[in-house]
Amino acid sequence: MQSEAAAIAPSDAAELILCARALIFDVDGTLAETEELHRQAFNEAFVRGGLDWHWDRAVYKDLLRVTGGNERIRAYHARQQIAPPLADQDIAELHRIKSAHYAGLVETGQCPLRPGVADLLTAAMARGQRLAIATTTSHGNIDALLSRALGRRWAADFDAIVAGDDVRHKKPAPDVYLEVLAQLKLAPSDCVAIEDSANGLIAASRANIPVLVIRSMFFGDDEFTDARFVLNDLSELGRPC
Repeated sequence: MQSEAAAIAPSDAAELILCARALIFDVDGTLAETEELHRQAFNEAFVRGGLDWHWDRAVYKDLLRVTGGNERIRAYHARQQIAPPLADQDIAELHRIKSAHYAGLVETGQCPLRPGVADLLTAAMARGQRLAIATTTSHGNIDALLSRALGRRWAADFDAIVAGDDVRHKKPAPDVYLEVLAQLKLAPSDCVAIEDSANGLIAASRANIPVLVIRSMFFGDDEFTDARFVLNDLSELGRPC
């Protein structure tokens, strides 16, 4: 059961957004429904790497509880109980192939921003709100997605961009959010985190940042009791200033 606060009308969620000095966005599943392309890219990497692995949607949904691509590959291999374990360099090479294939899929235009995202970004900048990214994915994946969706100079609109490879511990640890707060020099209460998963909600909550969740393809049935609001998408929040 969702919390009473999470069931309040979208207009109340919009008010939370309007009052924030900074909006902090997750990437995968939040800015765009990227996870299906990530899944396809992993499977392509396994083929090219000579592995007989195939992650269907059910398997991938379960593996998404493990944050980070390298970590996900390692966790899946461990579940197969195959010895010896894959060497770190083999995992890194699989992930390199996967990331390159993912970038190629994104470049074809298969992964647009989710409804309301572009409008919210535009409205927030018009209001003078600051924008930030706190994500587990890599800088390369962020750039592949947002260069296509927002243009090559997209990063100039964000005051902080913190990825999984910038911190010691990935979500659900709060590290990415704590680093964003440090770069913005803002208190947690000055910000709103926009997430789509339980791990993201936990990470932002551990940093004491209010969280608005938008349901996504792979995490739509997660438990979001601690979220301030839970919506289907951001289309009702991007109203002009």
